Amino acid sequence: MTTTPRRPRTRLFELRGDIPRRVYAGAGVAFIALFLAAWLLLTELQIVSPIFLPPLRAVGEELIIQAQEGILWQDVGASVYRISVGWLLATVLALPIGILMGNFRFFEGLFEPFVDLVRYMPAVAFVPLTILWLGVGDTQKFAIIFIGTFFQEVLMIMDNVKNVPRDMIQVSYTFGMSKWEILWHVVLRAALPGIWDTFRITIGWAWTYLVVAELVAANVGLGYRIMRAQRFLETDKIILGILVIGVLGLLTDYFFKATYNRLFPWMQETR
Repeated sequence: MTTTPRRPRTRLFELRGDIPRRVYAGAGVAFIALFLAAWLLLTELQIVSPIFLPPLRAVGEELIIQAQEGILWQDVGASVYRISVGWLLATVLALPIGILMGNFRFFEGLFEPFVDLVRYMPAVAFVPLTILWLGVGDTQKFAIIFIGTFFQEVLMIMDNVKNVPRDMIQVSYTFGMSKWEILWHVVLRAALPGIWDTFRITIGWAWTYLVVAELVAANVGLGYRIMRAQRFLETDKIILGILVIGVLGLLTDYFFKATYNRLFPWMQETR
């Protein structure tokens, strides 16, 4: 009598253990469904006042109205533009500085005290100064996003570079490679997966600074729409703006995750 071999049991709570893709995706969908069900229950049974938490249908109706009138697309376009420029400016400058600090103690000693000092200063405190220095146009909003992301990004890139094993550098010297060849062909290539993850994390931070950037003297943008709705206690518009920012931030996060998997497929086994 032959017996069919038993399939190995899936351990959902094993440390660093893998689980089926359908379970992974289903858990996320189930949690969102539970969250929406709780929202519906609290609002439809009038357990919470609409001033504090509007019904889900009210947010959906506001979404349709803003989409049909073009307000939503105008706000999304303006905010995506400001986030993209501010984050790119921070990244273009943070990348070389972080690489230098991670490889040369001189540059680490030169920049780190100043970077450590400024990164603890709240970006919102710079709003009056940036208005004074740069006016009230988009340049001021770029500056707030830059301040909110640049200094953290520099230190994270420095750590990405420092995580490259020193043994790789020493072995490269034995092959007759010059200092700059090692930096370009060995250190940067080894650090690039971590740097790409840093990009993903810091653009998420940039989205969190959007409302601060559009706090003053803006007439379009998701952050502006949220602040305007606050003055009139239009909670449905506030929540809609927050949800749209969250969705856009999630899309950028998935973009970096997808490109990470394509650029560095060999890293999947270590995750």
